[in-house]
Formats: sequence, structure tokens, C-alpha cells
Amino acid sequence: MTTSMPNIGRRALLSGAALVMTVAAFAGPAFADAKALRISTPGAESEVQSMALVAFKDALDKALPGAFDVQIHYNGTLFAQGTEIEAMQRGNLEVGMISPQDIAALIPEYSIFTNGYLMRDAAHLDAVYDGDIGAEYKAKVAADLDLVIVRSQYLGSRQVVLREAHTVNVPADLAGLKLRMPGSETWQFLGNSLGASATPMAFEEIYLGLQTGTIDGFENPLADVIANKFYEVTKQVVLTDHMVSNTFFTMAKPYWDALSDEERAAIQTAEAAAKAYNDSGVLAAEAEAKTFLESKGMTVTTPDVAAFRDQVQAKFLASDFAATWPAGLIDRINAAGS
Repeated sequence: MTTSMPNIGRRALLSGAALVMTVAAFAGPAFADAKALRISTPGAESEVQSMALVAFKDALDKALPGAFDVQIHYNGTLFAQGTEIEAMQRGNLEVGMISPQDIAALIPEYSIFTNGYLMRDAAHLDAVYDGDIGAEYKAKVAADLDLVIVRSQYLGSRQVVLREAHTVNVPADLAGLKLRMPGSETWQFLGNSLGASATPMAFEEIYLGLQTGTIDGFENPLADVIANKFYEVTKQVVLTDHMVSNTFFTMAKPYWDALSDEERAAIQTAEAAAKAYNDSGVLAAEAEAKTFLESKGMTVTTPDVAAFRDQVQAKFLASDFAATWPAGLIDRINAAGS
């Protein structure tokens, strides 16, 4: 026996089907045509920089709904730190958070930007990278590496963080301590210049390295120390302030070139919003970091910063790196923003 469907149910079913078809008609093409925009970062989801990437995604989605499928990959899970440039050059990644050290490994003259104690503060950093020097820098990176630097973002002033407490006043006090540094040559040189024994290790391996004693410490901005809970496996922060650091929101140039003017403008505007979120967040975290870390049982000490500055700068100036530095550039960097 066949039971007929009540009219009200049938009407509801047909109405629902029509609604699905209508939504699909309007939403389907937009999502189907969305351009994949994969972002790789070594940072944890809780880091200010990572949250700024979410701000970028939200701003871009608002500006151009359905135009981009922004996919954020944290903790180096898509590409490990230091491998992003090659991934972008091969067309396997659209956006990487790239350091000046990554650039210097491929453009030797730009090792000048990896020199310790070069930038004075976040404002000086922006004066350099948003001005004439930055325009020259970005043009050469685009020409030589096929990458587009959209914007520099502030990461914070870098400090030495130790697994066990030590008396640290001058560089010699770090002698023999295995200090994790990123793997590039200029990062390793900086770690050794600080007086420690630089040890290459990926960012995502630091926590376990500290926990097991594979390394004696590392150096990073304090906002990252807090976001990644490194205070759980360390006992001391030494405020060396040896580098005012940044990262570049960088895109594969072929991807960038294929975008419309409207899409490029939307990305630049979204990244400006992300930079504002990031930089204000990092500065706020730095202002509160000392009190927070002491509340977690860590000791925060200030060494003879002048002794560290003198040693680091002397070693860089006497290095093979300095032989490649463009004449007059360090004076222009020093004068930026003055």
C-alpha cells in the first residue's frame, strides 16, 4: 500500500530543495573559483604573528568574499622553517613568513640586515623597510628570488633564554652553552658572536630540546617565549636585546603576478591590517613579559649590553659577510628615521 506524502511535508521538502539549489547557484561558483592561498609559518597558533595571519584572512575574506581560500599552516607542519622559499619557487606554496636571514642565504650582500644590534627599535625597522632602502631590497628580492615581499612585521627584540640559571654579564659567560639558533649561516654566526656555541635546530623542536637537555638555551623574542610556554622548561632570561627582529609576509611572484589589480590591493590592505594587529600585539606582550615570566618562576637579568654589542658588531665587521655589504648602506640604515 502506498501512502501519499502530506501536502505540507511535500511543500516543505520542495521548498528546502529549492533553497539548496538557490544557495548553490549563488555560492557554488564563488567557492569553486576561490584561489588557494596557503600560508606556512613555524609559529604556534597561539603566537601573535599567527593570530595576525587570521586577521589577514578575515580582512581579505571581507574585502573579496569567496575570492581566496586562505589556508594557514602552523608549527612548520606544511613546510619546515627555512624551506619556505624553495617551496614558493617551486609553486608549492603561496605565502611564507620569511626572515632577513633566509634572504641573506641567497643574496649574500643582504647579510648586512642580519647584523646584531643593527636596528634600534620597531619604528627604526619600519623606517628601513618601508622607505627607499626597503624599496631597493624588495626589488632585488623580486628580481633574484622570484618573491614579492608584501610587508615587514615586527617580531620583537630577541633575548637569550636559558634552561638553567647562570651568571651572565659579558659574552664570555655564555662560553660552552649550546644555544639553539636557526640553521642558516648568518644565524649560526650570530649565536657564536654572542659567545655561545650555536646549535642548529628547527623552531618546532625547541621545547623538546630544552626538556631533554639537547640544548642549554635559545634566543627569541619574549612574546614567542610566552606563546609557546617555553617558560615551562627554562629558568632564566638574559636581556641582551641583540636583535630587533622582523619577518616578511612574502608571496610567490608568479602567483602575485597572476592576480588582478583589485586582488593585489585587497591583499596589501589585509596585510596592513595584519601588521597593525601583529605589531601592537608584540609591543604589548613585550611590555608585560618581564612581570609575566617572573610570575612563572623565571629569573630575568640584564647583562652588560654594551659588551655584547661591541663583540657582536666587531665580529660581523671582521667577517667575510661584511666584505659583500654595499658601500654606504650601513650608514643609510643608521640614518633611517632620524
